[in-house]
Amino acid sequence: MKAYVFPGQGSQFEGMGKDLYESSDLAKEMFHKANEVLGFDIMKIMFEGSKDDLTQTKVTQPAVFLHSVITAKVADVKPDMVAGHSLGEFSALVAAGYLNFEDGLKLVSQRAIAMQKACELKPSTMAAITRLEDDVVKEVCAEIDDIVVPANFNCPGQLVISGSETGIDKACEVLLEKGAKRALKLKVGGAFHSPFMEPAREELAAAIESTNFQTGSCAIYQNVDATPSTDPEVIKAKLIKQLTAPVLWTQTVQNMVTDGAGEFIECGPGKVLRGLVQKINKEVEVGVA
Repeated sequence: MKAYVFPGQGSQFEGMGKDLYESSDLAKEMFHKANEVLGFDIMKIMFEGSKDDLTQTKVTQPAVFLHSVITAKVADVKPDMVAGHSLGEFSALVAAGYLNFEDGLKLVSQRAIAMQKACELKPSTMAAITRLEDDVVKEVCAEIDDIVVPANFNCPGQLVISGSETGIDKACEVLLEKGAKRALKLKVGGAFHSPFMEPAREELAAAIESTNFQTGSCAIYQNVDATPSTDPEVIKAKLIKQLTAPVLWTQTVQNMVTDGAGEFIECGPGKVLRGLVQKINKEVEVGVA
C-alpha cells in the first residue's frame, strides 16, 4: 500500500513551485486561484522572493501547502492512506478529498495569521534534541519550572521541544547534561504545538467548525493521536487540537506500516519526511510524487 505524506513549515526554498507552474496548465490555474483567495501575489514571493520573504509565517504556510497540493493534483495521486506533518495535515486532507482546494487554502492562511499573532503575545521558541530517549526528554520537560513541552516526535532520537525562551534554555542545559548529542535552539517565530498556541487554537477552531468537510477517499493518520480517521467530524476535532498538541510523527509512521504501508511518497517541497520515515523504519520504500 502507498502512503502519501506531506511536509510542514521549514521545507520551503527560494523559487519553489516555479517548475510546477511552467510545466502544467492545472498548476497555473491553481496558482492564480491562490492569488485570488489570499489577496496577495504569493506566486511572485514563491518564485522570486528571498529566503527572508519565505520565512514569514503568513507566507510560509500557504506556500508549502500550495507546493504540496499542486504537486499531488498534477501527479493525480491515488493514495491508500495519507498523513501530514503539522501544517502538512491540511495538504493531506485536500489530497484525500476531505477538503476542497480553496477551503484548505483559506484555513491554512487563517492558521498562519493566528499563529503569528500568538507568537507575538509572549516570547517563546523551540529546540531540537538529538540522540536521547524520548522518555528522558519528556521527564526533563516536566521537571523544568516553566512552560516546556515535547512538540514534535520526529523519529527515534530526534524530538523537538517547545516553550518559553527561559524554559527552553534551562531544558537544553539539563538535556545536554543527560547525554543529548545536541540541544539546538531553532530559528522559529514561537513555540508551536505548545500551550503558547492556545489563542491561535481558539481562533482557528471557529474557522474549522464553519468549513465544510466531505467524506474522503482514504484514511488520514492525524498528528494528535497517530491513528486513522475517516469521519469528518472526528477529523475536525483532532485538527482543532493539533495546534497545542505534539506531532506524533514517529508513532504515525509506525501505525501506517502496521496497517500495511510498504511505500511512503513525499508530496511537496524538500525531502525531510523521506529521511524521517527511513529512520523510523528502514524496511519501507520511500519516493517522491
